[in-house]
Amino acid sequence: MDIVSSTSQMQSNPFVMLTLIVAPAILTNASALMVMSTSNRFARAIDRSRELSRQIGEAAGIGDTTLSDRLTGELLLTEKRAVLLLRGIRAFYFSLGAFAFAAFISLVGGGLVSINVTTANRILALTAVISVFLAVAGLVTGSFLLFYETRITVGILQDRIRRIKQRRDDQIGTDGNPA
Repeated sequence: MDIVSSTSQMQSNPFVMLTLIVAPAILTNASALMVMSTSNRFARAIDRSRELSRQIGEAAGIGDTTLSDRLTGELLLTEKRAVLLLRGIRAFYFSLGAFAFAAFISLVGGGLVSINVTTANRILALTAVISVFLAVAGLVTGSFLLFYETRITVGILQDRIRRIKQRRDDQIGTDGNPA
């Protein structure tokens, strides 16, 4: 396909140009939203680690090793969550930059089409496509990291619920009367 037929196809099909403009904008916006939401989750994990550190100090002060050990285990899981979230943020920032780069390269390439610079257009088109593939890979990677982090968080909550139920069952005897 030569440049003239590419240009006439763009002129005859307005959706081609609309797609070139809207798709990177939507994907850039999606990346930015993922950065923001993951940053909020990261901040909450940091806050939780501070609270757990404080509680571990209190438990050590009163000599409750069982509580201290449990809180230390939860702190280690919270650290793992924070690391996953940080890696997710990096992946989403990478995607954001790659989508912006692809949009910029596409604009430059679109301008060069009008002056018939064929070699540069091919290189820019390939660069834009590679950039978009890398950006999508960053979004997918970040999403998988968030999925894994969510599984850890749910595991922590399930463990807390199990301990609460166990305490309740221990307080209520097997016959249904308080012990």
